[in-house]
Amino acid sequence: MRASDLLQPRPEGLYCPPGDFFIDPVRPVARALITHGHSDHARAGHAKVLATRQTLDIMALRYGEDFAGATQVVGFGETIDIAGVSVTFHPAGHVLGSAQIAVEKGGLRIVASGDYKRMPDATCTPFELVPCDVFITEATFALPVFRHPPPQEEIARLLKSVAQFPERTHLVGAYALGKAQRVMKLLRQAGYDRPIHIHGALARLSAYYQNEGIDLGALEPATVEAGRKGDFAGAVVIGPPSAFADRWARRFPDPVSCFASGWMRIRQRARQRGVELPLIISDHCDWDELCETITETGAGEVWVTHGREEALVRWCELQGISARPLHLVGYEDEGD
Repeated sequence: MRASDLLQPRPEGLYCPPGDFFIDPVRPVARALITHGHSDHARAGHAKVLATRQTLDIMALRYGEDFAGATQVVGFGETIDIAGVSVTFHPAGHVLGSAQIAVEKGGLRIVASGDYKRMPDATCTPFELVPCDVFITEATFALPVFRHPPPQEEIARLLKSVAQFPERTHLVGAYALGKAQRVMKLLRQAGYDRPIHIHGALARLSAYYQNEGIDLGALEPATVEAGRKGDFAGAVVIGPPSAFADRWARRFPDPVSCFASGWMRIRQRARQRGVELPLIISDHCDWDELCETITETGAGEVWVTHGREEALVRWCELQGISARPLHLVGYEDEGD
């Protein structure tokens, strides 16, 4: 069997003809296998959705209980048969519930990584390397300039600034699913035991993480109307990046604008966003990790999607690995 007979790109997303299912489709389909809960990969309106329990829970929180006609839970390491195609979900280390999806038929195994990271993260199951014939990798940070520092060092920079400017509020922009909770956990691991104030958009997902046994410590609403503006002097406030462009962010005392993202490696991006304290904390692999993962899978063929496809394809070719870009559309950087 050729790889293109088992999985192929279509406008809706990656399609498996023998199993008649899609992986992370961007349009409503009859059967969708979902890698994780970020909205560019997990969309409402499918007739049937297969995913990990946590991904299904997150989709219900974001879209409502009726986000799909029917759902099926697939556990990590569990193999299910779909019309003669073996499908197994493996941890991706990206966010809570995130999975790589291995598709196998006729002795050929293709692994669709979704989004993934290799750095340790106490808020999700660690990445699992899955040997395969064809590896489908994301390429969000697939340029040599992207080398992520240890996140503990970035959190130490944040806490140093908090100590230096006790009269100012530190506003940390972090995406609502995954990144925000990871920053909270990193703060706790660094010994920060004061309440963390959060924007209302983070409340439900953060409560879900807490209910899943991930201790984020005391979280309090970042609501200026409930008290005096000065009450937030010296506080750490976490909110979605979109909230920092509206009136909400201007209610805090002399705020220090921070943004937790792999994109903060590019100083021009930080300046364009008006970020005073960029924090290079990513939920994706950096360049070295992408290259190492491709090598370690043992894949003889690599398909590259959503990101800096050309650079990673060229690197593969230089290593003697057959590679091609998939040019899938509809996938953004919500998770970073």
